[in-house]
Amino acid sequence: MSRWDTSNMPDQTGRTFIVTGANSGLGAVTARALARAGARVVLACRNVAKGERVAADLGERAVVRRLDLADLASIREFAAASEGADVLINNAGVMALPELRTADGFEMQVGTNHLGHFALTGLLLPKISQRVVTVASGAHVIGKIDLDDLNWERRRYQRWQAYGQAKLANLLFAFELQRRLTAAGSSTISVAAHPGYASTELQSHTESIQDRVMWLGNRLLAQSAEMGALPTLYVATTPVAPGSYYGPTGLGGLRGYPGVSGSSRAARDEAVARGLWELSEKLTGVSYDFGG
Repeated sequence: MSRWDTSNMPDQTGRTFIVTGANSGLGAVTARALARAGARVVLACRNVAKGERVAADLGERAVVRRLDLADLASIREFAAASEGADVLINNAGVMALPELRTADGFEMQVGTNHLGHFALTGLLLPKISQRVVTVASGAHVIGKIDLDDLNWERRRYQRWQAYGQAKLANLLFAFELQRRLTAAGSSTISVAAHPGYASTELQSHTESIQDRVMWLGNRLLAQSAEMGALPTLYVATTPVAPGSYYGPTGLGGLRGYPGVSGSSRAARDEAVARGLWELSEKLTGVSYDFGG
């Protein structure tokens, strides 16, 4: 595979996709590309007004539904009302926030990026017929999972380490979900992707000195959100192996066209993945039904 882009995307007519965080950034680009390829797209957004602005030029192929991944009640409401989809794209995320808590008391980054998507996927899984795509990050390499203090209640909070932990959790979840789907004999698959260094609104949430570094990085290194969305679109719409992980193939994985991506040894730690899964079930109150 070389230089794959949206012009190579198969026709998606007849398929339905749920895209979280589709009101801006990578999620909006992903939703637009899918709709333009003929798919029906559910834009699952906390900010419905912004989601409706994205959907406005997509016609009947796009529908906006409210979803706040920092609130388990909102997640349950969304899942209960959902008719399901062929593909769920767990795209929404926050990055390097100051210490904040979700409605359920979770640290905001792991609560939104991981626990929210864990709960959503578990509640929707019986209604997802083909695949679950989890959007991770190259920043998972700086992450370490602390199963004894996942929500930073005892450690001194460090926002970048918290972000790394949350994105490592995304990959551990995606790989463990595939192992469990395989064990259950399910035809649904779990795959993951990362955007490399893409210019999105996530960087706008960082603080002063980091803002300046991000601004400089965006000017020198970052690729467009359109390029950053390509790995997600590739794994969502083309035949890929179960448990695959894709990202940009140029400049050390920071930019370029999509291809198979490497992950850290920590992301492949099955014992930690099982522990994280069990803890996530306990924290969210969501247990998975694999149909067995």
